[in-house]
Amino acid sequence: MRTDRPLRVVLAEDSVLLREGLIGLLDRCGHEVVAAVGDAPALLAAVEEHAPDIVLTDVRMPPGFQDEGLHAAVRLREQRPTLPVLVLSQYVQRTYVSELLDSGDGTGVGYLLKDRVGQVADFVAALCEVADGGTVVDPEVVRQLLRRRRDPLERLTAREREVLGLIAEGKSNGAIARALVVSEAAVGKHMGSILTKLDLPPAEETHRRVLAVLAYLRA
Repeated sequence: MRTDRPLRVVLAEDSVLLREGLIGLLDRCGHEVVAAVGDAPALLAAVEEHAPDIVLTDVRMPPGFQDEGLHAAVRLREQRPTLPVLVLSQYVQRTYVSELLDSGDGTGVGYLLKDRVGQVADFVAALCEVADGGTVVDPEVVRQLLRRRRDPLERLTAREREVLGLIAEGKSNGAIARALVVSEAAVGKHMGSILTKLDLPPAEETHRRVLAVLAYLRA
């Protein structure tokens, strides 16, 4: 159930424009931003000083603009398992979502895309739900995670699966070509298609073959 009480919020957002906008929005909705900071160390200090009802934080903040805000949030929930935390992110990052949802005691946690802030009623409702101990995950995040849970090999053709199976057995391109009665060039073409369809990161070819085999074994 959505809370009706005014919330004391610690806000961490490095963008001054968005930070000031959130302060004004929350104030109009009857909530108080007791501290507004722009980096992870300041977030930790602000929570220690103000003991807020909820933390609202960005994922990427100075100095590295990687996942400092998220790690600060996880650290805070390790120290205060019941501290409600709502994370805002520009992108869907599966590891970020998993790490956040696994933090603390499993209650009072949320992950929203920043686009959701523009939908004021939904954003404030999510903030209040998290403050009340609920869990809120952006619908777009859920959709993308569900898509990623599909069989990673489903995009491969029958022949590509066959080639990958032979690679998993440790066969070279030459051995695969002989087994399938095709040219080595054809095997190489299939391998390139497999690596592309599995969305494997750029790497030395041998390493990418290992990653492809792991995807095959996990499917």
